[in-house]
Amino acid sequence: MQAKSNLSREDVFKDLPIPSALAKMVLPAVASQLIVLIYNMADTFFVGQTNNPYMVAATSLILPVFNITLCLAGLAGIGGGSLISRLLGQGDEAEARRVSAFSLYLGLAVVALFSVGILVFMEPVLALLGAGANTYAYARQYALCVIVVGGVPTVLSNVLSNLIRSVGLSREASAGIILGGVLNIALDPLFMFVLLPDGQEVLGAGLATCLSNCAAFAYFAVVMARLGRGAAITFSPRAGMPRAESIAAIFSVGVPSAVTTFLFDLDYVIIDKLMVAYDDLALAAVGIVLKVERFPLNVGIGICQGMMPLVAYSYAARDRGRMEGTVRLARRTGLLVAGVSILLYELFAVQFSHLFIADARTVELAAQFLRIRVLATPLMFLSFFTVYLFQALGQGRIALFLGVTRWLALNIPMLFLLNALVGMYGLLWAQVAADSLTVLLSLVVYRQFCRSSVFLSHMS
Repeated sequence: MQAKSNLSREDVFKDLPIPSALAKMVLPAVASQLIVLIYNMADTFFVGQTNNPYMVAATSLILPVFNITLCLAGLAGIGGGSLISRLLGQGDEAEARRVSAFSLYLGLAVVALFSVGILVFMEPVLALLGAGANTYAYARQYALCVIVVGGVPTVLSNVLSNLIRSVGLSREASAGIILGGVLNIALDPLFMFVLLPDGQEVLGAGLATCLSNCAAFAYFAVVMARLGRGAAITFSPRAGMPRAESIAAIFSVGVPSAVTTFLFDLDYVIIDKLMVAYDDLALAAVGIVLKVERFPLNVGIGICQGMMPLVAYSYAARDRGRMEGTVRLARRTGLLVAGVSILLYELFAVQFSHLFIADARTVELAAQFLRIRVLATPLMFLSFFTVYLFQALGQGRIALFLGVTRWLALNIPMLFLLNALVGMYGLLWAQVAADSLTVLLSLVVYRQFCRSSVFLSHMS
């Protein structure tokens, strides 16, 4: 298996033409992103079939905390994966092994602390999230399953997916995530409506999510075992500690990834909170839009995930032509997807909105909102793309600057500003306005970096 792994790595990183290499890395990543999007909606959908608003509210309350576990996965997985690709480009496979082991145990340590913290401080955390007398018991059941018990397999699955993709095995990396997602969709109705008694539907949804993530982790453990002892990705602490500069590099890329993921979710929360001031139909409509827009965004994220190891390897190997060719093709592909999504959403906004709700007024509002919000899709892709690009190059500080500037200096302030100036529709135009500025800033920063002595001396 190790020989096959090395051959695959050479094929993808060095020998395959750029379009073929990018397709081999991107297509599985996009598929896994779409499955993740669907299965993230599965619990809410099936719990909604109970027609119990308190159960629906309880699962929604836990979602922001669950998303924090994905931020923790990005800390170890994106940080470690980016560095591993660069180390392989430099031919330093021994250090790549040490980095992989460190990243796995880093992910395990941070999620274990987080899960224990949620268990110990469950009551104040749920109170802070807004759980009341009617939702507390349901929220507690769900949190125990998906965070306290399920946090470790969730984070380790995502970390392993990133690390395995970093050595060119995108299909294997995505298959585990797809397995977990499909299994969760299948187990939800089984546990909720067949195995457990009435009134325990939230517990059933939580158990389904927990078990599906355990299955995904088991799959990745088998993949690693089949790679063999000499593979670049390893659990073994015998690999030793990575160098100090490698540990710093993991955090320099991983921290920006975690922070930007957290701020992305925070932006959605703020939109909901500001829309509450209008009416319930507007809140329902924007909720639909935020779900529908995730399809092209998740495709874009899949493109970025598939691109990142290729760029990191070529950059470390000082193959500027292959690196720039990969960047150009990935960017054009993402913009093409964004352009098609604009066309489809503008033409069929009513039909897409009707998939989620039948109320005519809500559908009308959602269609209006969607036609505005979708205009930001190419801008949002370019914003994500630039951050992923700097992570691939190991430029964590620049990635952090762009991510924090985008959300804290532009997006979130623009929501409050346009809400005050324009009203309800200002909340939809805020993304277009803020990301227009973000893209301009990203372009300037990227061009300056490409002309900098750091880049020029590395590529010479």
